[in-house]
Amino acid sequence: MIGLRWARIFGFVAAMCGMLAACETTDPEPAFAELSYAHLGAIPLDVRRIEVVRAYKPPAKKPNVEHLFPVSPLATAERWVNDRLRAAGRAGIAQATISRASVVEVPLKRTEGVRGVFTKDQTERYDGLIEITIRILGDDGREKASVMARAERSRTVAEDVSLIDREKVWFEMTEAMMNDLNASLQRQINKHLGAFVR
Repeated sequence: MIGLRWARIFGFVAAMCGMLAACETTDPEPAFAELSYAHLGAIPLDVRRIEVVRAYKPPAKKPNVEHLFPVSPLATAERWVNDRLRAAGRAGIAQATISRASVVEVPLKRTEGVRGVFTKDQTERYDGLIEITIRILGDDGREKASVMARAERSRTVAEDVSLIDREKVWFEMTEAMMNDLNASLQRQINKHLGAFVR
Protein backbone atom coordinates (compact mmCIF):
# COMPACT_ATOMS: atom_id res chain seq x y z
CA MET A 1 0.00 0.00 0.00
CA ILE A 2 2.84 2.36 0.90
CA GLY A 3 4.62 1.42 -2.33
CA LEU A 4 1.52 2.27 -4.36
CA ARG A 5 1.18 5.63 -2.61
CA TRP A 6 4.83 6.51 -3.33
CA ALA A 7 4.39 5.43 -6.93
CA ARG A 8 1.42 7.79 -7.30
CA ILE A 9 3.33 10.66 -5.69
CA PHE A 10 6.32 10.02 -7.93
CA GLY A 11 4.07 9.93 -10.98
CA PHE A 12 2.42 13.21 -9.99
CA VAL A 13 5.79 14.92 -9.43
CA ALA A 14 7.11 13.61 -12.75
CA ALA A 15 4.01 14.91 -14.56
CA MET A 16 4.35 18.35 -12.94
CA CYS A 17 8.02 18.55 -13.90
CA GLY A 18 7.09 17.71 -17.48
CA MET A 19 4.45 20.44 -17.53
CA LEU A 20 6.89 23.00 -16.11
CA ALA A 21 9.50 22.07 -18.67
CA ALA A 22 6.93 22.50 -21.43
CA CYS A 23 6.03 25.96 -20.10
CA GLU A 24 9.66 27.04 -20.16
CA THR A 25 10.13 26.09 -23.81
CA THR A 26 10.62 29.28 -25.82
CA ASP A 27 9.17 29.84 -29.23
CA PRO A 28 11.70 29.52 -32.05
CA GLU A 29 13.06 32.79 -33.35
CA PRO A 30 11.44 33.88 -36.63
CA ALA A 31 13.50 33.42 -39.78
CA PHE A 32 13.61 36.59 -41.85
CA ALA A 33 13.62 36.01 -45.59
CA GLU A 34 16.18 37.73 -47.75
CA LEU A 35 14.50 40.53 -49.68
CA SER A 36 14.48 39.89 -53.44
CA TYR A 37 13.45 42.04 -56.40
CA ALA A 38 13.90 39.59 -59.28
CA HIS A 39 10.11 39.15 -59.55
CA LEU A 40 9.84 42.81 -60.63
CA GLY A 41 11.82 42.08 -63.78
CA ALA A 42 15.22 43.26 -64.94
CA ILE A 43 15.80 46.68 -66.50
CA PRO A 44 18.04 46.07 -69.57
CA LEU A 45 20.59 48.85 -69.99
CA ASP A 46 22.70 49.59 -73.04
CA VAL A 47 26.01 48.89 -71.28
CA ARG A 48 28.41 45.98 -71.33
CA ARG A 49 28.53 45.56 -67.55
CA ILE A 50 26.92 46.54 -64.26
CA GLU A 51 29.24 47.64 -61.49
CA VAL A 52 28.33 47.92 -57.79
CA VAL A 53 30.32 50.29 -55.58
CA ARG A 54 29.85 49.92 -51.82
CA ALA A 55 30.89 53.45 -50.91
CA TYR A 56 29.20 53.20 -47.52
CA LYS A 57 31.25 51.46 -44.85
CA PRO A 58 29.16 50.48 -41.78
CA PRO A 59 30.92 51.62 -38.58
CA ALA A 60 29.63 48.49 -36.76
CA LYS A 61 29.18 50.39 -33.49
CA LYS A 62 26.55 52.58 -31.85
CA PRO A 63 24.82 54.83 -32.55
CA ASN A 64 24.74 52.88 -35.84
CA VAL A 65 22.87 49.59 -35.54
CA GLU A 66 22.44 48.39 -39.14
CA HIS A 67 25.05 45.68 -38.51
CA LEU A 68 22.62 44.13 -35.99
CA PHE A 69 19.75 43.87 -38.47
CA PRO A 70 18.52 40.38 -39.38
CA VAL A 71 18.60 41.49 -43.04
CA SER A 72 21.36 43.96 -43.89
CA PRO A 73 20.25 47.23 -45.56
CA LEU A 74 23.57 47.40 -47.43
CA ALA A 75 23.34 43.82 -48.72
CA THR A 76 19.70 44.39 -49.67
CA ALA A 77 20.59 47.51 -51.65
CA GLU A 78 23.24 45.52 -53.53
CA ARG A 79 20.71 42.74 -54.09
CA TRP A 80 18.38 45.29 -55.70
CA VAL A 81 21.08 46.30 -58.17
CA ASN A 82 21.85 42.68 -59.06
CA ASP A 83 18.17 41.77 -59.40
CA ARG A 84 16.93 44.82 -61.30
CA LEU A 85 19.76 46.02 -63.57
CA ARG A 86 20.97 43.94 -66.51
CA ALA A 87 23.75 44.69 -68.98
CA ALA A 88 22.38 44.40 -72.52
CA GLY A 89 24.87 46.38 -74.60
CA ARG A 90 28.37 46.21 -76.02
CA ALA A 91 30.01 49.29 -74.50
CA GLY A 92 29.91 51.39 -71.38
CA ILE A 93 29.27 50.74 -67.70
CA ALA A 94 26.31 51.27 -65.41
CA GLN A 95 27.85 52.08 -62.05
CA ALA A 96 25.54 51.78 -59.04
CA THR A 97 27.02 53.43 -55.97
CA ILE A 98 25.51 52.70 -52.57
CA SER A 99 26.51 55.85 -50.70
CA ARG A 100 24.35 55.27 -47.61
CA ALA A 101 22.71 52.26 -45.98
CA SER A 102 22.66 53.36 -42.37
CA VAL A 103 20.36 53.12 -39.37
CA VAL A 104 21.08 55.20 -36.27
CA GLU A 105 19.64 54.55 -32.82
CA VAL A 106 18.46 57.68 -31.01
CA PRO A 107 17.64 57.40 -27.25
CA LEU A 108 14.34 59.04 -26.33
CA LYS A 109 13.53 60.84 -23.10
CA ARG A 110 11.70 58.75 -20.50
CA THR A 111 8.86 59.92 -18.27
CA GLU A 112 10.24 60.72 -14.82
CA GLY A 113 8.83 60.50 -11.30
CA VAL A 114 5.76 58.58 -10.17
CA ARG A 115 4.12 59.02 -13.55
CA GLY A 116 7.06 57.24 -15.15
CA VAL A 117 6.36 54.10 -13.11
CA PHE A 118 2.95 53.78 -14.79
CA THR A 119 3.99 54.93 -18.26
CA LYS A 120 5.30 52.68 -21.02
CA ASP A 121 7.61 54.97 -22.95
CA GLN A 122 8.98 54.77 -26.46
CA THR A 123 12.65 54.59 -25.54
CA GLU A 124 14.51 54.37 -28.87
CA ARG A 125 13.99 55.78 -32.33
CA TYR A 126 15.67 54.29 -35.38
CA ASP A 127 16.45 56.63 -38.28
CA GLY A 128 17.25 54.80 -41.51
CA LEU A 129 18.64 56.08 -44.80
CA ILE A 130 19.52 54.26 -48.01
CA GLU A 131 20.92 56.15 -50.98
CA ILE A 132 21.87 54.84 -54.43
CA THR A 133 23.28 56.68 -57.44
CA ILE A 134 23.30 55.07 -60.89
CA ARG A 135 25.71 56.54 -63.42
CA ILE A 136 26.05 55.60 -67.08
CA LEU A 137 29.72 55.82 -68.02
CA GLY A 138 31.42 55.51 -71.37
CA ASP A 139 34.41 53.20 -71.76
CA ASP A 140 36.56 56.31 -71.34
CA GLY A 141 35.07 56.85 -67.87
CA ARG A 142 33.08 59.95 -68.80
CA GLU A 143 29.59 60.25 -67.32
CA LYS A 144 26.74 60.30 -69.83
CA ALA A 145 23.76 60.36 -67.46
CA SER A 146 22.88 59.64 -63.85
CA VAL A 147 20.04 59.30 -61.37
CA MET A 148 20.00 59.31 -57.57
CA ALA A 149 17.38 58.16 -55.10
CA ARG A 150 17.22 58.12 -51.34
CA ALA A 151 14.74 56.61 -48.93
CA GLU A 152 14.32 57.45 -45.25
CA ARG A 153 12.24 55.83 -42.53
CA SER A 154 12.00 56.26 -38.76
CA ARG A 155 10.45 53.90 -36.21
CA THR A 156 10.25 53.90 -32.42
CA VAL A 157 10.10 50.99 -29.99
CA ALA A 158 8.74 50.73 -26.45
CA GLU A 159 10.90 50.14 -23.40
CA ASP A 160 9.64 46.58 -22.96
CA VAL A 161 10.08 45.50 -26.58
CA SER A 162 11.45 41.98 -27.03
CA LEU A 163 14.48 41.28 -29.21
CA ILE A 164 12.30 39.46 -31.73
CA ASP A 165 9.86 42.38 -32.00
CA ARG A 166 12.77 44.83 -32.31
CA GLU A 167 14.18 42.75 -35.17
CA LYS A 168 10.74 42.75 -36.83
CA VAL A 169 10.76 46.55 -36.71
CA TRP A 170 14.26 46.59 -38.24
CA PHE A 171 13.22 44.18 -41.00
CA GLU A 172 10.10 46.23 -41.79
CA MET A 173 12.23 49.39 -41.97
CA THR A 174 14.61 47.82 -44.48
CA GLU A 175 11.74 46.48 -46.57
CA ALA A 176 9.90 49.83 -46.57
CA MET A 177 13.00 51.85 -47.49
CA MET A 178 13.84 49.48 -50.33
CA ASN A 179 10.28 49.57 -51.66
CA ASP A 180 10.44 53.39 -51.70
CA LEU A 181 13.86 53.29 -53.33
CA ASN A 182 12.72 50.81 -55.98
CA ALA A 183 9.74 52.97 -56.95
CA SER A 184 11.86 56.13 -57.10
CA LEU A 185 14.66 54.57 -59.14
CA GLN A 186 12.21 52.96 -61.54
CA ARG A 187 10.60 56.36 -62.23
CA GLN A 188 13.92 58.15 -62.61
CA ILE A 189 15.45 55.51 -64.87
CA ASN A 190 12.41 55.71 -67.18
CA LYS A 191 12.56 59.51 -67.17
CA HIS A 192 16.28 60.31 -67.23
CA LEU A 193 17.96 57.15 -68.52
CA GLY A 194 15.38 56.29 -71.16
CA ALA A 195 17.97 56.59 -73.94
CA PHE A 196 19.95 53.78 -72.32
CA VAL A 197 17.08 51.37 -71.64
CA ARG A 198 16.83 48.68 -74.29
